[in-house]
Amino acid sequence: MPKKIVTVVGARPQFVKAAALSREIAKHADLQEVIVHTGQHFDEIMSQVFFDEMEIPKPAYQLAINSLSHGAMTGRMLEKIEEVLLIEKPDMLLVYGDTNSTLAGALAAKKLHIKVGHVEAGLRSFNIQMPEEVNRILTDRISNQLFCPTQTAVNNLMNEGYMHLSDAAIHLTGDVMQDAALYYAAKAEIKATTANQFIGQDFVLCTLHREENTNDLSRLRSIVSALEKINETVKVVLPIHPRTRKIMEANNLAANLTIIDPVGYFDMLTLLKHCSLVMTDSGGLQKEAFFFQKFCITMRDQTEWVELINEQVNTLVGANAEAIQKAFDKYYKKPFTSAANLYGGGEACAKIVAELV
Repeated sequence: MPKKIVTVVGARPQFVKAAALSREIAKHADLQEVIVHTGQHFDEIMSQVFFDEMEIPKPAYQLAINSLSHGAMTGRMLEKIEEVLLIEKPDMLLVYGDTNSTLAGALAAKKLHIKVGHVEAGLRSFNIQMPEEVNRILTDRISNQLFCPTQTAVNNLMNEGYMHLSDAAIHLTGDVMQDAALYYAAKAEIKATTANQFIGQDFVLCTLHREENTNDLSRLRSIVSALEKINETVKVVLPIHPRTRKIMEANNLAANLTIIDPVGYFDMLTLLKHCSLVMTDSGGLQKEAFFFQKFCITMRDQTEWVELINEQVNTLVGANAEAIQKAFDKYYKKPFTSAANLYGGGEACAKIVAELV
């Protein structure tokens, strides 16, 4: 009998990671994967398109849980994932990153005495006000297999005493998102649609969706003001997150930028490949900028990816308009010269699967 693994996904970065790892799992006849889609990102462009584009096996379960508060969403997911686990009786549950889907899946499995594997374990922003920080800390604490993307992540777990937990194993694997980026980069422009209009243009790629920015109107207004100022120098392209759009419209915050609808992964890779600079409050996009040799300005007060700061290819500016402008002036048109291997060079999936078999 093959070892059965239930994988829980619900948000865009998780689809990317699952795509890379699912391809590797499929190579092993002694592994069987069952994918559960919580529905956390329910917009067609933000969810189903990733399965279509990235050749991820169709989810065996679609839970359609979304548009709820953090507590309600996590609780509903916990209930429904538990039902799936009772049916499937897997050997392990696999979760990615730091979303509500991640925590709900890990909790459901742990309470049923099913082993938990956490891909992207050990990350810390050290900002407990971030929902993602709470999710990743709690998920790490109840995971049996901790798959760390960087040495910094390993060090975080060691500093927190994880080496003393008899039922937890720490693995330095590298980052599965780099595996995905390397694999799909060649296909990106062929399958991209929206992004192709920007090829050959000079533009800055921007994303903006973190609650610390969108739920604080003073921060949001400051960031938008800085982006509009930069837009006077170079076009700022903003694939807008549905929640960000809703908040901006509700507060009559019109932005003089090139705002486009959310894009799929191939469009995002194409935008990354052809932009001059990345500005974001995302976690994953900071790394993807590095994969495509682009400087990144991170509009947050902390980052989990401190190695990018140390390598001086990423800078934290918070929501301060002056700091954002200063960082733009520093990085725009600056040659990217870093050749550091920070994320494993595309071998993360093979290392994770070696521990799953």
